[in-house]
Amino acid sequence: MSTDIDVIIVGAGPVGLANANFLGQAGIKVLAIEQLDSLIDYPRAIGLDDESLRSFQSMGVAEEVLPYTTPFHWMRILTPSGKIFASFEPRTTEYGWSRRNAFNQPETDKRLFNKLSAYNNVEVRFGVAMESFDQDDESVSVNIKNADGSEETLRAQYMIACDGGNSYVRRTLGIDFEGKTAPNQWIVVDVKNDPIGTPHVYLCADPLRPYVSAALPLGIRRFEFMLVNDEKAEDFDSYDKMVDLMRKVVPNPDKVDVIRSRVYTHNARIAGSFRKGRIVLAGDAAHIMPVWQGQGYNSGIRDASNLSWKMAMVIKGQAKDTLLDTYQQERKDHAKAMIDLSVMTGNVLAPPKAWHGKVRDVVARLMDFIPPLKRYFLEMRFKPAPQFKKGAMVSTQAINKTSRVGKMFMQPTLLTQDGQKQKLDDIIGNNFAVIAWSTDPTYGMSEEQYGYWKDLGAKFIRILPDNQINHAVDTREGVITLGDMNSQLRDWFTGMADSILFLRPDRYIASMASPQSIDGISRQTLRVLSIDLDKLQGAQ
Repeated sequence: MSTDIDVIIVGAGPVGLANANFLGQAGIKVLAIEQLDSLIDYPRAIGLDDESLRSFQSMGVAEEVLPYTTPFHWMRILTPSGKIFASFEPRTTEYGWSRRNAFNQPETDKRLFNKLSAYNNVEVRFGVAMESFDQDDESVSVNIKNADGSEETLRAQYMIACDGGNSYVRRTLGIDFEGKTAPNQWIVVDVKNDPIGTPHVYLCADPLRPYVSAALPLGIRRFEFMLVNDEKAEDFDSYDKMVDLMRKVVPNPDKVDVIRSRVYTHNARIAGSFRKGRIVLAGDAAHIMPVWQGQGYNSGIRDASNLSWKMAMVIKGQAKDTLLDTYQQERKDHAKAMIDLSVMTGNVLAPPKAWHGKVRDVVARLMDFIPPLKRYFLEMRFKPAPQFKKGAMVSTQAINKTSRVGKMFMQPTLLTQDGQKQKLDDIIGNNFAVIAWSTDPTYGMSEEQYGYWKDLGAKFIRILPDNQINHAVDTREGVITLGDMNSQLRDWFTGMADSILFLRPDRYIASMASPQSIDGISRQTLRVLSIDLDKLQGAQ
């Protein structure tokens, strides 16, 4: 029985690979097992958001992924007459990347997989079937059959199930998968040598047959058509039938280079629990959603970003096991919100009732006369921003839409004292950070509290207007001084009662403090993070 594994990951899709990368960086011993013989080589997801690119940046693969993306990829919903009902055109880069991107999933997943070769502590095995698993208070045991037919029992401290919407692990654990399955199936057709060539993605709300036309990187285009009137998948095995379907969007469908076609069903489901003992669900094993907002892939990457640093701290003995309970507290509500948004978008495209479509078209006309409403859609303000109401964070007031605690912090490009321009996350690395506007972030900290954060690898950062960084007063040793080049951070801190924030490795704000309250807030923050202070040196 193998006993030298910290985490077994079931499934080597994007979520499994993301978890393996994050844990590999942290020095955790990981084995990922995948029942397929290789990575899936056809595109499934086509939308990548700024949060996922920020996670890729943390993994060190963002620059390698960029050639396979189309930034500022807008989505437009058309009425049957061709009028733009809603156009989602976010142009801001709060998190350091374009908010909406088209991408090539096989090439992106390949970069995630290739990055794992940098870690001697991570292994991926393909062609491995999970036969059974069990757990006790100290470990998880997994019985597998390897590609060569040999059988083996593995044992690890924890298991992360990333084995898809039909998760064997979730079903075996008896965890409910609550939600609905859409009544209509859709057929997706991917083609090369894009026969249309126009940019962006269009969702046409045609009552006879709603369809999607999406421009993808490298000259690929995706078409999606809803099956109607009791049509079945096998109906489209016929070449002539496929040609008739394509005639709706392409003048000469006989000259279309089809890569693949596939019929699928939209599901909107979420697991009743994301954790049972030492086993945690992530990605589609925990939640699946319709494709309309492109959030299935991105929600899985959010899971990995939230879970991995917590699991690494627990395995290293820096935090108690209770920290893992905050994974579900923080991720489940937002995953449900993204499911609801995806369902709503699908209902706009293909209304369940005829009168819903009439209301939609009236709203489309009103948008031209109400600029604030139009901007609301253009800037995608309707998209639920992740904000944790409970979990690993501390707030001195009620957490609501106006508070900053529990939200992801922005990522500006900053000026270093040696004249370099760097993105904030590249300076912090995969660490905690204590960030202050103008003042030394450690000034009000006791030696004990400062020692705890130092032992956790936290970066201490002071932000000043860029013209002041080489003329600033001295700070405690180890504090990094950075210049705010475009007043982005000054604007962010304007109106805040507190000028210092504790940032988690996943870039969410754990707490905020003033220089005079920081020592007490530090103590509370370490407590909600379940930090085992006895394992840290502190000021000793």
